[in-house]
Amino acid sequence: MDQLRILIADDDTDLRQIIKDQLGPEGFVLDEAEDGAKAITMLERGNYGLMLLDINMPVKSGIDVLKFIKEKDLACKVIMLTGRVGFSTATETLKLGADDYITKPFNFDYLLFAIKRVMGIK
Repeated sequence: MDQLRILIADDDTDLRQIIKDQLGPEGFVLDEAEDGAKAITMLERGNYGLMLLDINMPVKSGIDVLKFIKEKDLACKVIMLTGRVGFSTATETLKLGADDYITKPFNFDYLLFAIKRVMGIK
């Protein structure tokens, strides 16, 4: 099986680094974007199997990026990351086609479990 390429899109530099530090040893190929516009540019250039996507980002929101993925019919699974504790936003992202959502702060074991579940990895 090829290595899973994951794009981490979040405006929190520290959080992106923590995710990279934790997921790197799991064998994933990891790239990062600090805002939605950069994430879209990277999606146009790269072939990602999964995206960890913050809902609230500058320039373009995670919802804008999610809509782009669905409009372009990209074969990229999406796990939304949100600091908002509210089901309306999370429900909206699921209706738009996100595969899952995780509320920040999150436990790394739960993130890894969610990635494996969404990607069908045993």
